[in-house]
Amino acid sequence: MKYYAVILAACAVLMIMVTPENTQAQTVQSAHRELLLQSTSSWNGKAYTHYPSGQPQLTTIKITLAPHTALPWHTHPIPNAGYILEGQLTIHDRTSGAAHTFHKGEAFSESVDDEHRGESGDTETKVLLTYAGTPGLPTSVPAKGEKPEY
Repeated sequence: MKYYAVILAACAVLMIMVTPENTQAQTVQSAHRELLLQSTSSWNGKAYTHYPSGQPQLTTIKITLAPHTALPWHTHPIPNAGYILEGQLTIHDRTSGAAHTFHKGEAFSESVDDEHRGESGDTETKVLLTYAGTPGLPTSVPAKGEKPEY
């Protein structure tokens, strides 16, 4: 009988030790902040002028491009930002011919209403994109005669 009491007591102690309140963090401190992007204009220098009216909706997607792949020409009706997770992405502005290459770990602000496209480099490219829009508003609009971007 004494043996069972010892086992029962040991189980009770173990249950107390693994309760949720005993598994939470013991330290409270601020996180390290690394500002990746803060911009009032797109990568090509065109200023953002407005947000759409209505209920705000944030959308975040991850796109993957095979090496040496160009996306179809397209526009964005809303401000958005990207972050290169892997590889590199060269963005081309159709009207001006301007281009800029972003590499792994770099953030960029996308253009609004300007036809452009991204092109991957020698390796697979993964990009995280976040859009500030409203419900029902597309995040990407294909240029005339082009396929959708995604």
